[in-house]
Amino acid sequence: GTLQLEVVTPDKTVVSAEVEMAVCPGVEGESVLPQHVSMLSALKVGDLRYRVNGKDENVFISGGFADVNNNVLSVLAESAELATDIDTARAQAAKERAEKRLSAHDDSLDETRAEAALQRAVTRLQVAQLR
Repeated sequence: GTLQLEVVTPDKTVVSAEVEMAVCPGVEGESVLPQHVSMLSALKVGDLRYRVNGKDENVFISGGFADVNNNVLSVLAESAELATDIDTARAQAAKERAEKRLSAHDDSLDETRAEAALQRAVTRLQVAQLR
């Protein structure tokens, strides 16, 4: 059996494929298989892994929601990138910028935002390693 996977961001569809299974970076950590019970769940920043023709593929997602309905898994994410499309130099630069900001201990710094930026950059680099 297969499941239709749609990974969508505000500006594009990143994945639209029939998959054998998908593993979402859910707050609980979720696997979704064909004939999965309907559900809506929150996703965190992480790696969404899916299998097409026996081969695993990876997508970085910056959090969002997963909705499973009628054998369709729809993932709505703020941003998403296939592992093969991640610009590792850009992600590394973003990681270093965030680390520098956090280590400066500037009073005007929004630490929560800087930590979130750091987490996104680190996760993007981890997902890029999976290609």
